[in-house]
Amino acid sequence: MNTARQAARQRRQRRRLALGTTLVAVTAAAVLAYLAMGWSLPDREAEAGHAAATPRATAQERATTTTGTPSASAKPTATGSPTPTAAAKTRPARPSAKATPKRPPRAAPNTPSLAGRIRPNTPYTGVATAYEAADGNGACLFGPSPDLMIAAMNATDYETSRACGAHVLVRAANGKSITVRITNVCPLPCAPGQLDLSQQAFAKLDDLKVGRIPITWELLSPSTSETISIRYKTGSSPYWCGIQAIGHRNPVARLEVRAGDGWRQLPRTGYNYFLSENGSGCGGSIRVTDIYGERLTITGIAIRPDVVQRTGVQFAQH
Repeated sequence: MNTARQAARQRRQRRRLALGTTLVAVTAAAVLAYLAMGWSLPDREAEAGHAAATPRATAQERATTTTGTPSASAKPTATGSPTPTAAAKTRPARPSAKATPKRPPRAAPNTPSLAGRIRPNTPYTGVATAYEAADGNGACLFGPSPDLMIAAMNATDYETSRACGAHVLVRAANGKSITVRITNVCPLPCAPGQLDLSQQAFAKLDDLKVGRIPITWELLSPSTSETISIRYKTGSSPYWCGIQAIGHRNPVARLEVRAGDGWRQLPRTGYNYFLSENGSGCGGSIRVTDIYGERLTITGIAIRPDVVQRTGVQFAQH
């Protein structure tokens, strides 16, 4: 009996000892796990802070790094490569007719490229007044006129003497007409389009007492037997000279002198002389060009101040 009881008691003690050992082991494992978690927390916070300070590149940023700055029309894909939109894939349209530069229109036939304000085949409107022309000399410095069918051009259309020597057909409202030659300038208040006719010319259109009449006028290229003459201005020499063309059928657009191996264009004055202020070309060959572009070369004209020298040449009629 006693032996059986002792054996049972020993078995119960062994079970309690095993249970205690198990509890101690479980407790120890829990403590170790807790300590391990506690020690690892500071490292995770540092890593999180580092990640916040240095974010990873997004797909857009990788695309920027590898392909350059993406345009507004490029959308990044999941792999970071920009995919062009339809607008980027579409080829640019050809320029429309409006965007294509147009060629400048060609000049109309018979329109001179060297004409100034007064152009052939072009009617002008204005008024006619009258002035006492005396011997017919005026701002163009042609000298006394062989006839007094002359006129003074308003300062605007006179255009620094470009109108000098032009032949103009003038028509009045009453149907009468005359042809006059421009030898003078009419200063303000003469308006653009206005002609101040010699009294002799005005009288062929209307009574002088009227004083002012509406007119239309246009440039002519008249028939003539006269040839062009050249005159050197008073004071001209091989060191300075002024040159003038007289008796030309069509208005003179430019005057050049032979200087060295080429031609030198001389500037025109308001008193209708072309000046070589340093004497270049004075006494040499002269070339005159009309508003139609015809050029006449003149040789053998000596420097003879204030002497009219005939050339034997004339511009063609138009």
